[in-house]
Amino acid sequence: QVQLVESGGGLVQPGGSLRLSCAVSRFPFSSYAMRWYRQAPGKERELVAGIGSAGSDTNYADSVKDRFTISRDNAKNTVYLQMKNLKPEDTAVYYCNARTVLRDYWGQGTQVTVSS
Repeated sequence: QVQLVESGGGLVQPGGSLRLSCAVSRFPFSSYAMRWYRQAPGKERELVAGIGSAGSDTNYADSVKDRFTISRDNAKNTVYLQMKNLKPEDTAVYYCNARTVLRDYWGQGTQVTVSS
């Protein structure tokens, strides 16, 4: 079945950086847009960033603009989220998402904790 596997999360100090990866298998990766979402404790899951199938179109939540960069490598079936200048409010579980007309696919998530 379709698999999305996130990695790269961890504990980082405010102002630090992390790079998340999401490896996708058994899915026509290069034909679909991909998204990163996050969910903080007690809050709803929110869209962080999205990228079109070719990688040329991107969009970001206002809260992460100019700090996060989404990218993809269609040869590796992998989508990335480069996060810089991290803030405590970025603490959340980060999920990658693939969406077809039939359903959403999600990974298991990777924890990002920003704390001194």
